[in-house]
Amino acid sequence: MPLTCHVREDGTNDVQAARSEAVPSAPSRPSGEFRDIVDAYAREGDALCRLSPAILEAMRRDGLFRSLQPRRFGGQEADLAAFFEDQMDIAAVDMSTGWLFGVMGVLAFHLALFPAEAQTDVWAADSDALLACSYMQTGKANIVAGGYELAGRWRFASGADYADWFLLGARIAHERGDEAVVFLVPRADVAIHRTWQTAGLRGTGSQDLSIERCFVPAHRVHGIRERFLGQSPGLAVNSAPLYRVPLPQLLVRVISTPAIGALRGGLAALIDHNAVRQDIAGQRVAANPAVQLTIGEVAADIDEMTTVLRAGVDQLSHAAAAGVDLSLQDRMILRLQASRTADRCCRLMHRIFVAAGAGGLSSEAPFGRILADIQASRQHAANQFEPFAQTLGASLLGLEPEDSLL
Repeated sequence: MPLTCHVREDGTNDVQAARSEAVPSAPSRPSGEFRDIVDAYAREGDALCRLSPAILEAMRRDGLFRSLQPRRFGGQEADLAAFFEDQMDIAAVDMSTGWLFGVMGVLAFHLALFPAEAQTDVWAADSDALLACSYMQTGKANIVAGGYELAGRWRFASGADYADWFLLGARIAHERGDEAVVFLVPRADVAIHRTWQTAGLRGTGSQDLSIERCFVPAHRVHGIRERFLGQSPGLAVNSAPLYRVPLPQLLVRVISTPAIGALRGGLAALIDHNAVRQDIAGQRVAANPAVQLTIGEVAADIDEMTTVLRAGVDQLSHAAAAGVDLSLQDRMILRLQASRTADRCCRLMHRIFVAAGAGGLSSEAPFGRILADIQASRQHAANQFEPFAQTLGASLLGLEPEDSLL
């Protein structure tokens, strides 16, 4: 939409005033004590195939899940750039914890787009309530009096074991065709299946879910189409510019950003590992040109990916603050930039693994675990960047591909 700026008596225009009147707060930052807890209990999460309760309790205590929650329910409506910086910092210690910080944290943003009554259902009773999701459109819903009857099975609900509510993708059967939506459902209506036995990201506890049949009130549904059009009902009560950032742009970043953080952790571990190590000929590994090349290139690529992340988040935040809708091609480019990240990190972490030598094979060393975590993230649908690249290419060629995940 076009933007018109009116100059005020104080010399500021409407856009500047909007930014100053709705400055997002800094989120609760992960403390050194919190990082120590993550470091101490991360492998327990691997063994449990869900986040260690000690880490979860520390995240709750420090308010880390409240970053994107509306202020009217005790949240922070935090600056997005700081939110993603925190996700990278946490993932550098343990990628599963960083993953859940982002994936469960962004669901507070999504709930803020639901009708006000749905938000009250969750947060009026417990402002610390946690959400998990599976946006797979595998649920089926029929219209009944007062709402919907929902049934289905969903996969990959990260943090499911600790969630109080779930956001679940489904299709509503209409005479004119199916409508893609997301339902808000309480834990009592959902069966959790312990299916998460994986090679990487074990601590995310991304379990399967099922509902045999449950009633969902009409106000606990959010349409994909209305979200795409910027007409989410929650915007009537959550007017901060933060909530005008397109949700899919955040969803793809909370899935890709942890890989950057984990790669940072892998690089730091490699530098420590090779600082005093000797090869089989008794020569310092730090003097090996191949090792030096790997460390230098990985460091530069991490800086590049972080710069692109920050620039994309700034572009999204500034457009939202100004009330400007980014073009669909701009959104496609921003999404593709984010979704390619995990693939790049995977390739770079493999180079780190090789540069760690035979000593890096030890189960006490972090390299294999980090590589498995980043590879697991690459498997996520949001990090399968090829279809996103094709969609962008088709658009640039003058076609109009159907795509509401922008």
